[in-house]
Amino acid sequence: MQKTPIALLIATLGLVAALIGTGVHRAEAAIGAGFVDNFDAFDTGRWYKADGYSNGSMFNAGWRADHVWFNGGVMGINLDTESCPGGCSGKPYAAGEFRTTDLYTYGRFEARLKAVKNPGTVTSFFTYTGPSDGQPWDEIDVEILGKNTTQLQTNYFTGGVGGHETVINLGFDASAAYHSYAFEWWNGGTINWFVDGRLVHQETGSRGPLPTHPQRIMMNLWPGIGVDGWLQPFTYPGTKLTAFYDRMQYTRY
Repeated sequence: MQKTPIALLIATLGLVAALIGTGVHRAEAAIGAGFVDNFDAFDTGRWYKADGYSNGSMFNAGWRADHVWFNGGVMGINLDTESCPGGCSGKPYAAGEFRTTDLYTYGRFEARLKAVKNPGTVTSFFTYTGPSDGQPWDEIDVEILGKNTTQLQTNYFTGGVGGHETVINLGFDASAAYHSYAFEWWNGGTINWFVDGRLVHQETGSRGPLPTHPQRIMMNLWPGIGVDGWLQPFTYPGTKLTAFYDRMQYTRY
């Protein structure tokens, strides 16, 4: 299900308020070169873990650095109730968000991941820049909604304007095994989304201008609140939920 206008408004206000807040790295970032990261360890020169704040509004979790972990060539992002709400920025749940220290420009962005299946959650891989980087809000999204992990939702924002959601049937359960999700962002041209190397969606700017500003590569897992029409209500199952990532690659064009 695509976001309603109300959900989009909530998303806009919440994300902007959060990303200009405490704990976010600012725009001294360089423009990054191509890389492949198999997540054998935490590369602190390339990545950092969000810690000690929340993205507010529709995000019903506080970011905790200890909720992003590495083991055996896998990066995991946990969602649970550990130390909440006192240790979770006042939220009832704790979760993780992983970001690059550098910004990245046009190219191919690809992640192998296994999503969480639980209504009310989002497992993501995306690029973002905004006021925290001294730039307009530009974003390109790969989102798997826990209410239906046989689907992928794509979206993009340019200058803070989104509303370009497209839902794609995957033909498999994204929570059952690792699959590759990628997008190619071309200068002045198109954004192409791929699943396991297969082109599944293209945006040409016909629905609105495409992003132009260098962006950070990001991954997160979070439970929603106030967006039940989009995500369905979140109910914590009593044990931690984990999204798994085993590879990230960027190729500059």
